[in-house]
Amino acid sequence: MIGIFDSGVGGLTVVKEVFKQLPNHQIIYFGDTARLPYGTKGEVFVKRYSKKITQWLLDNGANVIVIACNTSSAWAADYLKKEFPNVPIFEMINPAINDAKDISTNRRVGVIATPGTIKSNIYVKKLKGYKVFSKACPLFVPLVEEGWINDDIAIKVANKYLSTLKQSKIDTLVLGCTHYPLLQNIIRKIMGNKVKIINPAFTITKNLKEFLKLNPLIIKKTSKNPSHIFHFSDNPYNFEKISHICFKKKLKIKISDPF
Repeated sequence: MIGIFDSGVGGLTVVKEVFKQLPNHQIIYFGDTARLPYGTKGEVFVKRYSKKITQWLLDNGANVIVIACNTSSAWAADYLKKEFPNVPIFEMINPAINDAKDISTNRRVGVIATPGTIKSNIYVKKLKGYKVFSKACPLFVPLVEEGWINDDIAIKVANKYLSTLKQSKIDTLVLGCTHYPLLQNIIRKIMGNKVKIINPAFTITKNLKEFLKLNPLIIKKTSKNPSHIFHFSDNPYNFEKISHICFKKKLKIKISDPF
């Protein structure tokens, strides 16, 4: 079973990719809605709860872990790999880094993310030799969670955030938060077609698919109609609207805080 976690509902964009690329694999998802957002929290907090959630997913049948949260990926991925050395753990940062290196021709890369991910400076550290233009876009998360992905207010906020990046002559833009792909149409209109947009959810799932092909015994059972489990530590705000945006259907969820 594939264990996926996020601080809330943004990780559903990763689930969407898993549904497309690995349709016969069962998912157990945990959204830590009782403590969101992680994007404004510190390193110690993010590591602590990322470890708790990883252990919970493993205890509930997960064989691999996908960190569908860029802030957790930035602060806690290396830590979790040391804490759980025998567990395959996939994170959002390195797939985006590799995509940026493959795609960018002028070595000028933009990154939009939560304040926590930007503060970690991880993209600047890993994209050595590239000019990285980072921008925290905290209001994108509530816009998505309100379902305002095509509204005038979303366009105004996006214009405000992206205006400096548009002037920086980047040729590649990383969507460094799992909420942001749901605003991709607006981001594309503002940045123009010459700027290539990277959605790490696609690549992390592709990497997971390749790993499972090489390691077929990691997850032994597949099904044509797997039963997925969506668990949240508190009632997720506007979940019905967001799940409809992602999947065009309702998802059954369980609410309880194991911590």
